[in-house]
Amino acid sequence: MEEAFSAAAALLETLAEAGVEYVFANLGSDHPPLIEAFAAAEGTLPRLISVPHEMVALSAAHGYALVSGRPAVVLVHVECGTQALGGAVHNAARGRVPVLILAGASPATQDGELAGSRNEFIHWLQDVADQPGIVRGYVKFAHEIRRGANIREIAARALQIALSAPRGPVYLMAAREVFAETVSRRKVDLGRFSPLAPSALVPEEARNIASRLAAARRPLIVTSHLGRDVEAVPLLEALCQRFGIGVLESVPSAVNCSHDASFHLGSQWNAPVQNPDLAAADVVLVLESDVPWIPLHNRPSPEAEIFHIDTDPLKEGIPLWYMGVGRSFRAEPRIALAQLLASLEGIPCDEARLEERRAHFAARHRALEERRAREARGEAARITPAFLTTRLAARLGPEWIVLNEGISNYGVIFDHLHPTQPGRIWASGGSSLGWHGGAAIGIKLARPHNEVAALCGDGSFLFSIPSGVHWLARRLNTPFLTVIYDNGGWKSPKLSTLALYPDGAAQRREAFGVSFAPAADYAGLAKAAGGAWGKSVAHPEELDGAIEEAIAAVREEKRAAVLHVRLPEL
Repeated sequence: MEEAFSAAAALLETLAEAGVEYVFANLGSDHPPLIEAFAAAEGTLPRLISVPHEMVALSAAHGYALVSGRPAVVLVHVECGTQALGGAVHNAARGRVPVLILAGASPATQDGELAGSRNEFIHWLQDVADQPGIVRGYVKFAHEIRRGANIREIAARALQIALSAPRGPVYLMAAREVFAETVSRRKVDLGRFSPLAPSALVPEEARNIASRLAAARRPLIVTSHLGRDVEAVPLLEALCQRFGIGVLESVPSAVNCSHDASFHLGSQWNAPVQNPDLAAADVVLVLESDVPWIPLHNRPSPEAEIFHIDTDPLKEGIPLWYMGVGRSFRAEPRIALAQLLASLEGIPCDEARLEERRAHFAARHRALEERRAREARGEAARITPAFLTTRLAARLGPEWIVLNEGISNYGVIFDHLHPTQPGRIWASGGSSLGWHGGAAIGIKLARPHNEVAALCGDGSFLFSIPSGVHWLARRLNTPFLTVIYDNGGWKSPKLSTLALYPDGAAQRREAFGVSFAPAADYAGLAKAAGGAWGKSVAHPEELDGAIEEAIAAVREEKRAAVLHVRLPEL
């Protein structure tokens, strides 16, 4: 006869069998059956990590899943906890990370009809009409588990959806009675819930794209996050080196190409100018990009032939999206790149044409390097973002994983860290601020032998719930380095206002409403919450010594470190 136990225990066993290592939890009155199941477990279950804020919990799960490729679980308290996830849900969706968000729901009975019936006043206050609707616009799958009998299958299906391309978060909820329900002890064949096999280009389409690239005068590849799959990067580099194709990164959130590569043409962000390499391209291949260009100011030539390969080419989660591409294909970029390489090898190519293309892009790359070198020299009296990033690059070796949440300094950080290895730098892939702190903890859990540095603005530091982040970092022994690029406020809203009203009242009166004066003691917040090392610097001659002290605190003292750097103000 099968042993009987709770649906909560069945769920946790299924998660463990599926390879889930961590449950980042903010616990509530809907979770006693789960708490009991964790406590009573005799086998191996995922590790339960109590997190004092849901934004931090989901950001940690995001960071873990981003570098490990494995799913993580976030457990939240009914609709209140679901709402407290905040912008982290947006980041998980846009970052395409496989995260299962599991929420309780107010008990569905009130007179003791079932185990778990309502016994606290909050159970009426937290009973809402459409709890999954809070996140439905951001998740791939939202479902209420209604009975414990099939809780294993529902969890397995949710993970299957999360892990299938395009990857993304999923949401399950259940009332307390469901978690408390008695079910038989059995296993699920997880092989029947495997993620979808990766897709490829139709062979004739691969040959057609390859032939157009071979015949082009100025072929260009535009990508934003191909480097989330680190195995795709060497294939891109091999393709571009062998066949003389340029690479332009558009709002990158990963290392898509070595910045040393002679065909690397830098990155584009929000600058209201036409990118000359994009304008000159006659064949453009967009690979894994949500925003390959901003058409208002910057777009390919009308005569350019444009192809688009993506795991999500239709951008179904972005209501307004049309970039004028000619042909779009749903395929795994790593597989598509291998197909293109094989097809190009089979096409007779004019080697003189290829060599001319290589020489052209190499000259463009040298000009980019010269500009970066000029920016990195800095100024005698103050620390500039480029100078700061260059000094960090000199000290953060290949064992460091760097998170970029520099906002108005996104491009400066990517350019002047000058990454050459995939997986070295990550951004959230979204635009909701405060990701870096929790993500650093999640990455440190996934890669304990790597050091982690989070480079952020003063605004994004405050958004990160620093008290919760640094309390958790000390509790989990996951020290990391935070470097705050402090320009005295929210620079990005000021830039957005100036872009729309360059001579407006806000400019004339210097009334942007973005100043952080009087500034908080940023390092002090981390010290108070988690015993972190902290220091503020404002002059170039102080910088190198402070960086060394901060690194020593992380490596030798095993403490989180916050280096607060004052930059020229807004």
